[in-house]
Amino acid sequence: MGIQKRLQRGEFIVLAEMNTPKGVDISRFVTDARRIKGRVDGVVVPDMDNGVMRMSALAGGVLVQQQGIEAIITVYGRDRNRMALQGDLLAAHVLGIQSLIVVQGEAMANSDHRDAVPVDDLDELGILGAIRTLRAGKDLGGFDLDGPPEFQVGCHIAPYADDAGLENELEQAKAKIGAGAGFIVTPPVFDVGHFDRFRQRAAGLGVPIVPTVFLIKSVAVARYIALNEPGAHLSEETIRRIRKSGDREAEGVRIAGETIAQLRGKANGVLVQTMGWEHRLAAILDAAGL
Repeated sequence: MGIQKRLQRGEFIVLAEMNTPKGVDISRFVTDARRIKGRVDGVVVPDMDNGVMRMSALAGGVLVQQQGIEAIITVYGRDRNRMALQGDLLAAHVLGIQSLIVVQGEAMANSDHRDAVPVDDLDELGILGAIRTLRAGKDLGGFDLDGPPEFQVGCHIAPYADDAGLENELEQAKAKIGAGAGFIVTPPVFDVGHFDRFRQRAAGLGVPIVPTVFLIKSVAVARYIALNEPGAHLSEETIRRIRKSGDREAEGVRIAGETIAQLRGKANGVLVQTMGWEHRLAAILDAAGL
């Protein structure tokens, strides 16, 4: 059963994010996937997240599917024009990947290939429209397909700093839902009370909401988030808790697990994000009681 159907049935889904390797050694990637098999409903494979050149999400998604786990790949327009995007989407379906999250690609200024030329032929709404067109049996050129693909598609809400930012994101989310997105993934949640207020404001969207739970690796990471992402609501109390811990890495794992446990009953699921520490996913699930 796909994640969209689980969401429609009201089940609490657990997704884990796993970045592909920067190279062809897939041993760690496959091992990390096997550690969480049977404990998550799906693995989200970003496509060169944060502008770092890696193995494509399409290949990573296939590797995840080979381990018996549903793969969800991210799709964006920064690196591909509409022809390449459509070709990759058809390939994904044929290779068994039918779950997608449409996102906004990171700017090249933050990339490890800063001289690369952005494409941005289609924005998020354009990609959602392309997916809907493919599902209807045609390509964006208006030509019939020899067999249409089937996809379940989600979208992101970007971080926001204030009420005006939230209203803007909710308006954009409505447009994405109108274009075919069936669920929403939120920015990282560090304050469940703040998420409750967001959930109340977003209730009118009428689709499942899946908050992101981010593993805080260190005090330095926590400080960076608190200072540079004002909408994150990462409290001084949380930072103090990590700083005072005898094992700060383990404390970050506990905090992530506690956040997941608190979100059960409040959200439709969670996406656990570890940013390269996929080997800690199982420990986070343990801490969450999953």
